[in-house]
Amino acid sequence: MPPSPYIGRFAPTPSGFLHFGSLVAALASWLDARAVGGRWLLRMEDIDPPREAPGARDAILQTLERYALTWDGEVVHQSQRHEAYADVVERLFRQGLAYACTCSRKQLEDYNGIYPGFCRDAGHSRDGAAIRVRVPELSYRFDDRVQGPFEQHLGREVGDFVIQRRDGLYAYQLAVVLDDGWQGVTDIVRGADLLDNTPRQLYLQELLGLSQPRYLHIPLIIQPDGHKLGKSYRSPPLEPDQATPLLLRALRALGQAVDPSLIGATPAEVLEAARQQWRPEAIARQMTLPEADLR
Repeated sequence: MPPSPYIGRFAPTPSGFLHFGSLVAALASWLDARAVGGRWLLRMEDIDPPREAPGARDAILQTLERYALTWDGEVVHQSQRHEAYADVVERLFRQGLAYACTCSRKQLEDYNGIYPGFCRDAGHSRDGAAIRVRVPELSYRFDDRVQGPFEQHLGREVGDFVIQRRDGLYAYQLAVVLDDGWQGVTDIVRGADLLDNTPRQLYLQELLGLSQPRYLHIPLIIQPDGHKLGKSYRSPPLEPDQATPLLLRALRALGQAVDPSLIGATPAEVLEAARQQWRPEAIARQMTLPEADLR
């Protein structure tokens, strides 16, 4: 059987260690690729050094290995892709599709995250300024494999958005689109916290002549106290010696059938059994776990 053209990826940010929510997203992404014989790439989204946690990069790689979530090829680091990002920013700026913005956070704090266009036609120099891409007065829509249809009007609901920050660092929206295109990613499986970022990425894909991947946004895990599971709130790092029980809990969170005989299995055996029975249609649009499944 020839390899599937499916190319998936997992792209953690080294601002902290992997937690249970990270595991659920990584596992879903890995299974979705492996179930069809596809490739699964690993990309370190390390474009924001001030937010990085010491030791997080190595810890992420070691955790994935302990949990048998093996990847194909070399790990790509976005910190080594600055030249590619710079070329695109320069091209968009030269074509008039992007412009320099000197607005401060204080100036924008009353606009609910929607850029009002203060600098759109100001003609500012790029020195010490952020770079925003001009958005059309259009809606962008896609069908998510779990969340269903999603639509957002870029002009009314987002406004021109930043592709390079005032401090010179490149924005997530630009880097993720360029790297997914460069790596030939066909399917993106990630957390639903990024769902409303997707229309901006669809626009950049269109602007840059890149193919649109399929999307599957895993619902965020809501804890019994109503808080979302994440790095910022009571989400302990994954324990290396708990790989099998945590993989089984992650499978249950994804709505997958779990054979009781796998309790004593190795992580690799759990993953192989799950790969053979992967049913993405079983993933719920919302996910709330009992306290026991968060430990």
